[in-house]
Amino acid sequence: MSGQTEVDETLESVSVVLKAMADPNRLRILALLLQADSCNGELNERLGLPPNLLSHHLRILRQAGLIKSRRDRIDGRWIYYSVDRAVVGRWQGWLSNFLDSTRTQQRCLCGPEASSIARADFTGAS
Repeated sequence: MSGQTEVDETLESVSVVLKAMADPNRLRILALLLQADSCNGELNERLGLPPNLLSHHLRILRQAGLIKSRRDRIDGRWIYYSVDRAVVGRWQGWLSNFLDSTRTQQRCLCGPEASSIARADFTGAS
């Protein structure tokens, strides 16, 4: 696999995760699940979302790989949700590295402004 293909696949994965987190309700769900595992009834109570909307948001977070779910062993109508700690930890590291401001470097300008600065430097004018 080429380096560019790997970068493209990583950026596609990042896009999926960021889109999943781009909704305030999904951020609220994720924040609750980062505190502790929860069941669908408890999430519904705490968030005040209609059940179908809660299910929709949970599905998107699950498809992005951020959360996991499992059915109750005694009563399968109950579903428990938890953060996938390994996945969240990996994204935390990736985002921390990606948003590291020390990566930013000064470089020469491009465009018309760069040309005027280069001429001024060459002629000694300011």
